[in-house]
Amino acid sequence: ISYELNVLRTRGPRRMNCTVHTVPVSAIQEGGTAPTPSTFSSYGLDETFDISSTNRAESKESSIGNITSNRPLVLKNKSPRWHEQLQCWCLNFRGRVTVASVKNFQLVADVDPSENIPESEQEKVILQFGKIGKDIFTMDYRYPLSAFQAFAICLSSFDTKPVCE
Repeated sequence: ISYELNVLRTRGPRRMNCTVHTVPVSAIQEGGTAPTPSTFSSYGLDETFDISSTNRAESKESSIGNITSNRPLVLKNKSPRWHEQLQCWCLNFRGRVTVASVKNFQLVADVDPSENIPESEQEKVILQFGKIGKDIFTMDYRYPLSAFQAFAICLSSFDTKPVCE
């Protein structure tokens, strides 16, 4: 998970990117599946975790037309729109988020055009997180993320205190 300040380094939304190595990008396509691990790797506190050396043999390759892809799912924050009347950045949370906060975000798939994934699938919000009261937040997620993955991503938004706040 990486966070970047906006390009102008002024008040406004920060960019967020999240790579989910255990979920192939093909999982977001209609009929796509994400592998379910049968065992969990145990990494000790003094061991180093190197994602390039992990065994991805369990992840099934999936075909999309003539393209075979096991590229990991990359999520990016949905770009908010500037609302002229309210003079602020806005995202449509469909009534689920009620308080403006720099921590509010919606994640959508960041796919390469060669993946042949329909735009309707690319625009679907996979994870949304937002403030609904003083120190109260709400999280909504959907397949292919698990509750644990979604919660971990949301927790990361509390780890950094952006300058634009």
